Amino acid sequence: MAHPLINKAFYDAILHFEESEEAQEYYYKVMDSTVERNGKTYTVRNQILRAYAMLFCDDIGAVAGQIAGPDEVEATADRLHTGNMGFDPRHWYRMQHHFPVIDEDNYDRFAALVIADLNAGPLRDAAIHGGDMLLVGAVDPLHMTKEEREQQDVRVVSLDELGGDNK
Repeated sequence: MAHPLINKAFYDAILHFEESEEAQEYYYKVMDSTVERNGKTYTVRNQILRAYAMLFCDDIGAVAGQIAGPDEVEATADRLHTGNMGFDPRHWYRMQHHFPVIDEDNYDRFAALVIADLNAGPLRDAAIHGGDMLLVGAVDPLHMTKEEREQQDVRVVSLDELGGDNK
């Protein structure tokens, strides 16, 4: 999802959400902003949740245009890892960003973090410069055997598929 508001400032606001009222205000301002697409008006929140659902369309059975809810985000959050195959706890995305619990209160913030990271955060920089990438892996990689890690289905998701040119 390429949108001018999904930028480094938004990514930073999400990272500092717990410690700064300014970050919280900026986060809510962006999430509640409206965008027009194909003649319809949506909130940035709905667009982010739609992009997140698209990342996991096979896992959650999402159809085109569906938005991810708290249950879908919580069920898929443990599948995101950064780095390479051969996961360890340091690469578990939700724990790197201190989301031990994902529920009604923060599911949209976690989804926004993922999409903002892909658009303007370190994941975008790493992908462009050949470093780490976001991987979708098994539900519990910490308990996978070597054989399970080697046989898992890893897919590359292009930001172009999310509906933008990422400028």
